[in-house]
Formats: sequence, C-alpha cells, structure tokens
Amino acid sequence: MEIRTRRIYDPPTARDGTRILVDGLWPRGISKQQARLDGWWRTLAPTKELRQWFAHDPSRWEGFKERYFAELDTKQVAVSAALSTVSGDRRLTLLFAARDPLYNNAVALREYLLRISKIGLRETGEEPE
Repeated sequence: MEIRTRRIYDPPTARDGTRILVDGLWPRGISKQQARLDGWWRTLAPTKELRQWFAHDPSRWEGFKERYFAELDTKQVAVSAALSTVSGDRRLTLLFAARDPLYNNAVALREYLLRISKIGLRETGEEPE
C-alpha cells in the first residue's frame, strides 16, 4: 500500500485513493462535502498537550515524533482497527490542516504506519511492496 500525505485544503484528486483526515480537530473553512473524506481517524491524532508542546516548531520535530509514536504505541487496538478499514486499498492519503507540509502529525503518522507495516510483513514472511 502506498501512503501519501496532503493538506486537506488542496482539492481532491483521483490519485488520492482513500482519503483519511488524521487531525483531532475539524479544519476551519472546509465542509464535509469539500473534504470528500472516506474516514476520520481522530483517535490517532496527537493529544492536545503534545500538539501544543510541538507548536509546529521544526526544532522539536524529533521529540514530537518520539512522543507521538509512544502515544500511538498505547493505541494499538485503534491503529489496527484503522488499518483494517483500508487494508485492501492500494493508495491511502492522510490529510492534515497544518500549513507546514514537512513537519506535521500526518507525516509522522505515515512514518509510524510504514514502520509497523514492515514489521508486520516481516513477521508473516511477506515482502513489502
């Protein structure tokens, strides 16, 4: 499965595949019709405290990822349930509202999902795509 990230404010495209919002709060100025979402994984969003600590400061990026991954490690049931909803899809697009396309929770979540999917594939003997 290919996992991409995009701003929710960018117009949807046919290349998006399954579109999932991964922010804890609904983005300002976007209607549900405009968003054209296939799901909203708000349970996988970082906590309010972590979001506020990070404040989209690139110098805190590594610390943010470490703390966010620790949060996600405690939500394995939610992570597994979310992934099972898109398991047959070829392309998944994680949508975010942040202005910074490089340092945001969707990018970190993508890294986390790719990491755990490779572990899962290795354990079952399957090769990553």
